[in-house]
Amino acid sequence: MGKKAKTSRKGKKAWRANISTEDIHDFFEKSTKDSLSGGSLTSALTESLFVIDKSKDLSVKKKIEKKREKVLRVDSMLEKNPFVEAVPSSKQKSSKKKKEALKAADAVVQDAPKAESVPDSGMVPLWGDGAQHGSRKARQVSKQSIIPAVEVEAPGCSYNPTFESHQDSLAQAVAEEMQKAYKIELGPQPVPLTVMGEVVDEDDKYFIEADDRSDDDMNEEDPAIEKRTLKTKRVTRVELNKRARRKEVQKKEAEAKKKQEFTKDIDNLSDILQEIAKEEEEKQKKHLRKAIAKQERLKACPPRLGKYKFQPAPPQVLLSEELTGSLRKLKGCATLARDRFKSLEKRGLIPPSAKSGRK
Repeated sequence: MGKKAKTSRKGKKAWRANISTEDIHDFFEKSTKDSLSGGSLTSALTESLFVIDKSKDLSVKKKIEKKREKVLRVDSMLEKNPFVEAVPSSKQKSSKKKKEALKAADAVVQDAPKAESVPDSGMVPLWGDGAQHGSRKARQVSKQSIIPAVEVEAPGCSYNPTFESHQDSLAQAVAEEMQKAYKIELGPQPVPLTVMGEVVDEDDKYFIEADDRSDDDMNEEDPAIEKRTLKTKRVTRVELNKRARRKEVQKKEAEAKKKQEFTKDIDNLSDILQEIAKEEEEKQKKHLRKAIAKQERLKACPPRLGKYKFQPAPPQVLLSEELTGSLRKLKGCATLARDRFKSLEKRGLIPPSAKSGRK
């Protein structure tokens, strides 16, 4: 680096032009920085710069216990609900002082007289008997079936029935079987998968082909007929006015008829009220009949539980040839398990299953 070139110092103007102002700029920059950082340290007080630490150093164990005393936000949310116990984030080792404080608090709570209206949880019930409901355990109420578990058959189904009762049970069983047969016979016919046809002779084929050609010719002529242009009749102003007047007359007649009917209804108000009362009475009777019919239906068959409908078992009636009058001579049949299974299905305890035949 060479020496700095000397400037001329002739007169006052040369002296003023060559005076350096760097120290002034440095002072302003330093003052702005100090003001932005909170003031210069030279003007600050000693008490604000230095603090004497008088607290004693805690041991490591006490520091860990102090950290464990802090409650997490999740635990604090759970503690607000008296019916939910808070799950601690880690195993807390309570000190002897804490245990003594808890025992003292429990003793104070036990000595204090309990109010009758306030329950143990500290929450006041809204409807008065909340404490009684809280003490009781919730029981699952099962809907009982109207159908009894063991149904007694008719007297005619016995091994040694009287003649009249046996004939009544036999007639009932025959009627049920005939009803099933009539239902199948009179029901809708199933759609056949294949349609049986007749063999066509060679002579008849020519006539069928001729008929097909004539139909094709007729179909070709139809578009020509449709293409004819239909001439529309022009509606004059006089016709439009007549239509408008007719509409107005019809509107006035409808309004007059409506007014007449309204006045007639006002005159017959007592009769209308009687009709409304009769309709309400009929509705109530209909509702009662529906409820009774529903109860009878539930006695006969259970509610729909699964895919299949309940099919009641046929009545176990002995034929006239099978009646022996003695229990020893009675023919054995394994229907006890089937009877219990049908009873469970009828009472709605298990869903009905499909009829499975032996292979």
